[in-house]
Amino acid sequence: MSPVITLTLNPAIDETILLDRLSPGTVHRARSVAFHAGGKGVNVASCLADWGGIPVIAAGLLGRANEAPFARLFALKAIRDECLRVPGETRTNVKLAHAGETTDINLPGLEVTAESVRAVRERLLGLAAPGSVVLLAGSLPAGVDEGLYAELTASLAARGARVLLDSSGPPLARALAGGTPPWCIKPNRAELEALAGRRLPDAVTVRDAARGLLGRGVALAAVSLGAEGALFVTGEDCLHAALPPMRAASTVGAGDAMVAGIIAGIHAGEGIEGIARLGTAFAAAKLRAPGANLPERAVVEALAGAVIIQYEGVNAA
Repeated sequence: MSPVITLTLNPAIDETILLDRLSPGTVHRARSVAFHAGGKGVNVASCLADWGGIPVIAAGLLGRANEAPFARLFALKAIRDECLRVPGETRTNVKLAHAGETTDINLPGLEVTAESVRAVRERLLGLAAPGSVVLLAGSLPAGVDEGLYAELTASLAARGARVLLDSSGPPLARALAGGTPPWCIKPNRAELEALAGRRLPDAVTVRDAARGLLGRGVALAAVSLGAEGALFVTGEDCLHAALPPMRAASTVGAGDAMVAGIIAGIHAGEGIEGIARLGTAFAAAKLRAPGANLPERAVVEALAGAVIIQYEGVNAA
């Protein structure tokens, strides 16, 4: 069984602070604080390890000075650690959780040299094989060329790997404009609006913009819509997937959990409906607790069975 490979070039230690309220300019007393090794690809690897049955490799960059939380996570969850250690500290991201919402304060990341980027690239391409599923996730460190994801996507595809890209801004736009686009992308509504260059105020405009991504060569576009669920679009189908609203302990990592569910569905050979069910269920299961962790598999499977699927467009029932 080919392992899933996740790449995180700008990881973070997530400091999640739970508050009763958030009022700028006032003093707050935290209900709790928790620290988790994070970054998009790390979060996805963690959720996939919880799901089980899929070998997972975490690649990327880590600061030597505070690598311990990541090493503990990888050892605890049997995630193969292929991260390159570099001088300095991995950044800390402060997340203020209140009333089911999260306010993020993201600190600057590592200063990365061109030599480090080349070493990570060589390691990643050495790990990839025909049939591998590779996730390129998150922002790029300061100073790294914005076309790196586009270049990696082309190189990985040439090795027969399927590339999922979960990023935003110029790195995402450059990857979509390249000669070999990612196999799958997962923008949220704001990121899709940035790609489309216009506001998307309703379901029809979101659907049309998502379909437009297929014209750029993407095989699967999954648009996360928060409490409204998600839209999944391929060349053959377009469907909306959602669960009834539920109280969220923390929304931190829910989008990453959805990516993990999508990968789990792809790895299992599911069609678009199975992928949509698992992506939505993973995200919902993640809402129950802080950190990039899933409950036991039976809970996630029950949520997947409860997902409401609505087909849209020409193939709607």
